Amino acid sequence: MDTTPIRIPAELVAKLRQAESVAVLTGAGISAESGVPTFRDAQTGLWARYNPEELATPEAFQRNPRLVWEWYEWRRQLVSQAEPNPGHLALVEMERRAPRFTLITQNVDGLHRRAGSRRVIELHGNIVRTICSRERLVVEQWEETGEKPPRCPRCGGFLRPDVVWFGEMLPAHALQAAIEAAREAQIFFSVGTSAVVQPAASLPFEAVRHGATLVEINLEETPVTPMAHYVLRGPAGVVLPALVEATWPPDV
Repeated sequence: MDTTPIRIPAELVAKLRQAESVAVLTGAGISAESGVPTFRDAQTGLWARYNPEELATPEAFQRNPRLVWEWYEWRRQLVSQAEPNPGHLALVEMERRAPRFTLITQNVDGLHRRAGSRRVIELHGNIVRTICSRERLVVEQWEETGEKPPRCPRCGGFLRPDVVWFGEMLPAHALQAAIEAAREAQIFFSVGTSAVVQPAASLPFEAVRHGATLVEINLEETPVTPMAHYVLRGPAGVVLPALVEATWPPDV
C-alpha cells in the first residue's frame, strides 16, 4: 500500500481559505471508498446477465417492473450497509467553513446527507427515496401486499426508485442549481468522477469559463485533468481530509 503523504499545495490552501464561494462535484469514486458498488459493479452475481437497458430505463420498467424493482431493492440493501467515509466527512467540514458552499453529486446513495452535508444537489436522484411512477410524487409509506413493485396508496400506480434512468431528463431545478453553483464558484472541485456522463461532466468546464480555480481529486486521469489548475492524485478519503486539515488546522 502506498503510504506517501499527500502534498497539498500552499497556494491552493491560501485560495481555499480566502474563497467566498466553493462548489464540489462528486462521482462514484468517493462512494466506492465506502464499499458502494459503481453502477457497472452492481451488475454482478445474479444480475451479470442483464444489460443496463434491462434494468435502468423507463422501457425496462414498463416491460418488467418486478425485475427492475428487485434490482434496486438489492442495491438499496448494499447502500444501507455502507457508511460515509473520511472524504464525505471532510466535505461536511468544508461546508461548515466556507461562506457559500454547494455540493453537487452524481451519486444516488445518500451518503453525503448521512454524513451531515446540508447543501446537496442530487443530480441523479436518491436510491433510498421512492416515488409514484405516474404522479412522480415521493411516497414514504405503502401497504405491503407482497406485490412487486408495490402500489401507490394514492393512485394505485407502481412505485419506483427516485433515480434518473437512461433516457430520462435530469430534474430541471437540480440541474439549474448546479449550473448556477458552478458559475458562481471561486473554487470548483471535481472529486472521484470520470467526467464523461453528461450533463454533469460539463460543470467543471462551466466553472472554469466563469473564472473558477479548478481542482481535480481522482485516482486517474480524466477529461478534466488537462484543464485543472491543481490535480491531487489519490483517494478522496485521504486527499480531502488532508486538504481540510491543511486549510483549517484543528485548534490546539
